[in-house]
Amino acid sequence: MRNAFARAITQLAGLDERVVLLSGDIGNRMFDEFKSAYPDRFLNCGVAEANMVGVAAGMALAGLRPFVYTIAPFITARVLEQIRVDVCYHDTPVVIVGTGAGLSYANLGATHHSCEDIAFLRALPGMSVVCPADSIEVQAAVPAILDLGRPTYLRLGKKGEPTVHTSPPAFEIGRGIEIRGGQVVCFLSCGNVLPLALECVEALKNSVSCSLFSIHTVKPLDEDLLARVFEENDLVVTIEEHSLIGGFGSAVAEWLVDGPRRKARLLRIGTRDQFIHEAGEQDYMRVWHGLEAERIVRAVLTTREGIAPSAPDTR
Repeated sequence: MRNAFARAITQLAGLDERVVLLSGDIGNRMFDEFKSAYPDRFLNCGVAEANMVGVAAGMALAGLRPFVYTIAPFITARVLEQIRVDVCYHDTPVVIVGTGAGLSYANLGATHHSCEDIAFLRALPGMSVVCPADSIEVQAAVPAILDLGRPTYLRLGKKGEPTVHTSPPAFEIGRGIEIRGGQVVCFLSCGNVLPLALECVEALKNSVSCSLFSIHTVKPLDEDLLARVFEENDLVVTIEEHSLIGGFGSAVAEWLVDGPRRKARLLRIGTRDQFIHEAGEQDYMRVWHGLEAERIVRAVLTTREGIAPSAPDTR
């Protein structure tokens, strides 16, 4: 995903001279092409993320279109006050780009995990939250965010994520993308867990008809799509590599409880409300949090039977 972002921002800079890129001492070689082509529009701000966000806000107020890029927890939790006051309060078109979100940097420990960032930023007035599923969605998201012209959080994985789309889909901020059609259970996948959601759909295909959508925008939500899938299905399942508190599933639950009674029941899948004090790669951490196809499929089948699901299996 991060390489796709580097390609997309370089292409965009060639089309719009207002585009500037600020980095928190990361991705230096990855942005070599950008720096070579536009040396005056790249700033390595060092390990000073709060200052970087303030600089970006000033640039935006002066008419530029800054993208600020570094590891997700350092560009969200560490600088939340600057994003809130410098960016959102002034409604400046700064794009906050967090790489390695979720459990992408799993082996570096809890300091580098980012399972609360959607919750932090979607609560801020005026902030949009975009979570592409693969490199193809990343390349479509970057110009769409520039056109949006408002504070936006672009939540990226790291590298090596599977590519799900075989060709660029129609991409619009606030509009989900259909991956599979179905009638009984609808999976809504947010961000880089789309391959996991697809694995669940494949595992269920002989027992229940499942549809699957990539919901790349958490804020604003695709309310038209939500209204449709909650009327057409018996069960809607949200999947995300983020805490169940305040994330994509929470956003859907808030929408659901504030509206009229719907046909479908909601099942939310996400990370546990705990820090992990173990070392391991991303796949290991996903299993620790219950983000694996076998357990998700079991939860779906149990919920369809009308039995209240128990706490996630954490064996």
